[in-house]
Amino acid sequence: MTIWQQVGQEIEDFLRDIRSLPVSSSLAPHVVRHAIESSFDFVEPISLPDLTRQLIGLLRQYSVHVTHPRYFGLFNPSISAASIVADTLVALYNPQLATWSHSPAANEIERVTLRYFAHALGFDADNSSANFTTGGLEANLSAVVVALTHRFPSYDRGGFRSLEARPAIYVSSESHHSLEKICRIVGLGADTLRDVPTKTTLAMDTQALRDLINVDMRTGWYPFLIVGTAGSTGAGIVDPLSELADIAAASNVWFHVDAAWGGAAVLVPRLRPALRGIERADSVTWDAHKWLSVPMGAGMFFCRHAHAARRAFDVSASYMPAGAGEETADQYRTTLQWSRRAIGLKLFMCLAERGRSGLAERIDHQARLGDILRTKLRDAGWIVVNDTMLPLVCFTHESIRSNRCTTNDIVESVQVRGVVWLSDVVLARREKVLRACITSFRTDEDDLDILVGELERARIEGARTPGGLTTPEK
Repeated sequence: MTIWQQVGQEIEDFLRDIRSLPVSSSLAPHVVRHAIESSFDFVEPISLPDLTRQLIGLLRQYSVHVTHPRYFGLFNPSISAASIVADTLVALYNPQLATWSHSPAANEIERVTLRYFAHALGFDADNSSANFTTGGLEANLSAVVVALTHRFPSYDRGGFRSLEARPAIYVSSESHHSLEKICRIVGLGADTLRDVPTKTTLAMDTQALRDLINVDMRTGWYPFLIVGTAGSTGAGIVDPLSELADIAAASNVWFHVDAAWGGAAVLVPRLRPALRGIERADSVTWDAHKWLSVPMGAGMFFCRHAHAARRAFDVSASYMPAGAGEETADQYRTTLQWSRRAIGLKLFMCLAERGRSGLAERIDHQARLGDILRTKLRDAGWIVVNDTMLPLVCFTHESIRSNRCTTNDIVESVQVRGVVWLSDVVLARREKVLRACITSFRTDEDDLDILVGELERARIEGARTPGGLTTPEK
């Protein structure tokens, strides 16, 4: 068997076996560390077939299998075979997307793919710009840089010392924490984030936003960016995007939508209304690796104003190959990255293989399972606490609220057994609840029944165990 046959066989075996594998194993760090350090000293060479075999064993044994149909955790989808092929071809050909002339095919493949998704958002693909990113943080960072450059004409040359007022970014407590990192990266500081209260639904309170902007404008702040969330990480909440767009327009503020996970809902007609207003955003973050069945990392950044993105990132370097003309744009001049992998090929192949209806059917399947899970949980006595059309269910139980057991007890018990995987989360900085997100197109109703059964077993066990449960070392 050649090395390529060996790898191909593992791909086939893993995709076939994934449902029968434990979702996770409870292991102490020193166990995993010893398994690796005892096998690899980097002194004696290891044949590639033996090395591949060992790595397959390590990854199978010491991983939370996020592509498992009973993984109900963070936004990590099952992976389509087409996207695995795509990443393999990218590794083989290693196209450099910094300039169009070095990789015409890869650049044009990404262009046609991004145009499709820009159109799905409701953007004018001819006058907007779009590019692939490593993930949501880079896309959100791109939005902050573009908004700064657009709203402060002197920023690109003079930086913050040229500004006459302190910039303000408006977010809610349910916004993604990448924005805090971004404020540190660009030198704004975390205090730049103006925390807007949420309603009981966990969506941003638009009247509170208006009031805060008015106060800030009178007290030396310069509102320049509003960030709405379309599918929050904690509870899958979508902010009132149309209202946010109205406020941004009235205040001359850049409107960015972080739709890293929830953006996929625009592909499904019955889910599309939940994201009404996203077409009015100045920029959008959308991660293909969260709900479009492709491997990490594959983020996307869309900007409705192509000239603004070009101005924010444009540089000129004599050592770079000459451009191919007005009809093409070298990505090192229009995006945050310089050297860049062909990130978009895996999404292109996934879309081309499934077609627009096939991809939408996968999204819709998971969303419908979310509705079914809510019903199954309620029927079993659990209390669903979030309201969203997206397949993310937050829930608790009277046993938890009365302190007969805790969410920690239940999560520990479930994860130790390895039959399913889920997590807990604090919502609105108040209540800690359980969180189950359907991230796999392979998940079915039987998997939901197993999840509810595991929750019931863990709840009863937790209530009977004073002091909670402990995780054994292996």
